[in-house]
Amino acid sequence: MTTAGPVDLAALGEEFVRDPFPVYAALRERGPVHRVRVPEGYEAWLVVGYDAARAALADPRLAKSWERASPTLSLVRPASGPNMLNSDPPDHGRLRRLVVREFTPRRVERLAPRIEEITDTLLDAMLARPDGRADLVEALSFPLSMAVICELLGVPELDRAAFRTWSTDVFSHPDPAARKAASREMGDYLNRLLDDRRRTPGEDLMSALIRATDEGGDRLSPGELTGTAWLLLVAGHETTANLISAGVLALLTHPEQLAALRADMTLLDGAVEEMLRYDGPVEAATFRFATESVDIAGTVIPGDGEPVLVVIADADRDPARFPGPDRFDIRRPPRGHLAFGHGIHHCLGSPLARTEARIAVRALLRRCPGLALDVHPAAVTWRRGMLVRGPRRLPVRWM
Repeated sequence: MTTAGPVDLAALGEEFVRDPFPVYAALRERGPVHRVRVPEGYEAWLVVGYDAARAALADPRLAKSWERASPTLSLVRPASGPNMLNSDPPDHGRLRRLVVREFTPRRVERLAPRIEEITDTLLDAMLARPDGRADLVEALSFPLSMAVICELLGVPELDRAAFRTWSTDVFSHPDPAARKAASREMGDYLNRLLDDRRRTPGEDLMSALIRATDEGGDRLSPGELTGTAWLLLVAGHETTANLISAGVLALLTHPEQLAALRADMTLLDGAVEEMLRYDGPVEAATFRFATESVDIAGTVIPGDGEPVLVVIADADRDPARFPGPDRFDIRRPPRGHLAFGHGIHHCLGSPLARTEARIAVRALLRRCPGLALDVHPAAVTWRRGMLVRGPRRLPVRWM
């Protein structure tokens, strides 16, 4: 079943940005596929509901390469170069194998003490504020995630502020020209950084990726190195920062859940999974393009490179999969949320994001026993755009 004409999500304004879940739920009641006009101004096919989303994320007819997109699309194409996220088999498998060789669980485990150190340093600065108030996004979430991914990749300290600005503009700036400029500037910078790492390699992940070869001698090309570095930097800090911010907001607006976690920190792993499910950092997966006609529950998406957005946020609120989906419950049994995607494009950095979130939330609750939201929940402002999701600011107090 489909709707007559595109559903204009762009006309729903700030209320949709703040709370898109009722809109997606209403669409889901009418069917899993809808033609929509998104807030960025273009039209796309929207997939909602858990089963339809999970199937679409793994459907090879929905390609990730921008080379498969319709040439008539006016979307802002990333200037990042080829990487795992914007490639299809067999290129995808080759790129992922090369990155997996270096971005290992052991490398993530070795980072944990440093993540704890950075977290404590940031909380020291925050708690030194005499008024007992701060914006948690600025004080903890973004600087922590940015510092960790930059240290992992070897991005110099002084360049991190520029990276945050570029990344925010790429995902959230209302002007397509500004999004394109930010993407180009980030790519140019990464090319210079990679040239420096080739001359003076270190122990960072970027140097390791330059050196990485597989058993057959294959290695990442210069363009693939730039694209992979771009992906790891942007995805690595955007998702984690928004996970921490939205997760803490969920705790602060559900005091009984917050009290339960404070009383029993063994619930922390489950709490992080519920944060990911309830209001995760990815609202809709990055673009897919229909390479042939795809019939989903009677609605046919034409196979001419039409853009498809799979709504992760709605899939993880589908009552057919998650009983009482709008209830935040840190004791909820895990049931395979889609916050990190599904299929061959499942997020490679999910272990790092989970580690950072656990460390940040544990330290924040331990050091701030009086932590509370410093504005009404309805006054929290949210990131614009349908890809990443999270509070723009999260005012908190602890005295």
